[in-house]
Amino acid sequence: MIKNLLQRGLLALALAALPLLTTAPAAHAAAAQPAAVAAASGLRAPLPLFEAIDQIPVADEHREGYKRDLYKHWNRGLNTTDGCDTRKEVILSEAVQEPQVAAGCRLTGGSWLSPYDNLVIVDAARLDVDHFVPLAEVFDSELKSPEGARWSAARREAYANDQNSPDTLVAVSAASNRSKADRDPAEWLPPAADYHCEYVAKWVGTKLRWDLAADEAERQALLGVAEDCPNTTVVYEPAP
Repeated sequence: MIKNLLQRGLLALALAALPLLTTAPAAHAAAAQPAAVAAASGLRAPLPLFEAIDQIPVADEHREGYKRDLYKHWNRGLNTTDGCDTRKEVILSEAVQEPQVAAGCRLTGGSWLSPYDNLVIVDAARLDVDHFVPLAEVFDSELKSPEGARWSAARREAYANDQNSPDTLVAVSAASNRSKADRDPAEWLPPAADYHCEYVAKWVGTKLRWDLAADEAERQALLGVAEDCPNTTVVYEPAP
């Protein structure tokens, strides 16, 4: 089953070759890789964080009508025969030490590093799988079609269970996820300050992947963090 979960990791491995946090000596190496990777997978070339933020449309948010169950999750995951839903597959794919997997995808043992608060978690029950851009924020930020239609149920389910990007879903400590709730970077940033640049890069990449807007307060918060992240780049693949 772990082998099957590596399907989700294929794109993650491609992105891992294009680090979000680059250093000056690695700049030429990072720049040399995108063309080949993009040709194979549809990834966009790395963008400096400021440029990526500028590509996000600015629009007012609209929360009216939001319900969490508009975004069906968790579905049966990438491997529909392994007995694990999307949530469990994400937890398995992000384990630092693999847990034992029993019938019904019951997990024992293993360890995880929660990037929001830099905590090592040794009990899968203490993990949440966070939608990097929370579902309520997605609803706020959905761009309507020219006819004024909102996202379809299928697209919302695709977002809520997106394992084709390593950034849409992340396993974190339950405490940090509850602290974040549905807040955007204008209202919340991870307690781990050294994760802020990567956090904002992943937030921006997810918004670009799913063609989501940002309101002005959110945009200004993203730009504020970007001031301290001169070497941070954003890589994403547009969602189908």
